[in-house]
Amino acid sequence: MFLCPAFLRANRDPMTHLPASQLPKQLFAPLVKGAAQAITDYRMIEEGDRVMVCLSGGKDSYTLLDILLHLQKRAPIQFEVVAVNLDQGQPGFPTHVLPEYLSTLGVPFQILTEDTYSIVKEKTPEGKTTCALCSRLRRGILYSHAREIGATKIALGHHRDDILETLFLNMFFGARLKAMPPKLQSDDGTNVVIRPLAYLAERDIERYAAAKGFPIIPCNLCGSQENLQRKIVGEMLEGWEREHPGRLQNVLRSLTRVTGSHLLDRELFDFASLSVRPSEGDRGFDGEEYPEREFLAGLSEMPMLG
Repeated sequence: MFLCPAFLRANRDPMTHLPASQLPKQLFAPLVKGAAQAITDYRMIEEGDRVMVCLSGGKDSYTLLDILLHLQKRAPIQFEVVAVNLDQGQPGFPTHVLPEYLSTLGVPFQILTEDTYSIVKEKTPEGKTTCALCSRLRRGILYSHAREIGATKIALGHHRDDILETLFLNMFFGARLKAMPPKLQSDDGTNVVIRPLAYLAERDIERYAAAKGFPIIPCNLCGSQENLQRKIVGEMLEGWEREHPGRLQNVLRSLTRVTGSHLLDRELFDFASLSVRPSEGDRGFDGEEYPEREFLAGLSEMPMLG
């Protein structure tokens, strides 16, 4: 079992004194619980599903695969798991790493090879980020492959922090109140994407990945771009969490408790039809009702000012 010294130094908590053999198990349990809750809340996986897990070689997708393989053995329903990696032709990509790793797990897997790297580099102007085009090309290839193999769900490794970064990116640069949904149907209706890690914090995934010693493959195409707005927003969110622990969880919860009448979207709520109705008693700003007689009686009992 490989334990990264930097990880142990950066995460000094009661768990780090545990034996190496126990540490991943202790870190894994809350991840499984959170993922299982998200899967249940949004009915991500159903009886007979064939789930295509998209592996990039990063910490998130490795963790996602571990969780789904664990749940596959213990869930009250039967579902298949197949791992898929897309080799996009990046120079120096270690093609042996994922096949060797997946072979040790005994999970069915497929490696797809498509040179999207050359297309992205050719089409993206110098100094511009490559993420948008790269993501669009990758998504198209994976959607098509999912249909070919009869996958009913496509599982991606996006976590809570990815969802919140997307929320603020859309607000700051797109003027839209929009995040990543935990479950999404493709425009043509032929694919369903799920994000079982939607409730999980990136820091918890990082700790587990470091404890497990996953063979991480860095993304040299876009991961090193210093001008990514996502990176800037991510640092902002990290700062909030350091100063006010629990703030990010509250922001995530707010996405599940939307009050349309208290926003400004005229398509979400019919503001135009609001009008005065015959009095049935006053209503406070918080929605609590104040029958007229009780309200007036309360006023008469209040001491006068002055």
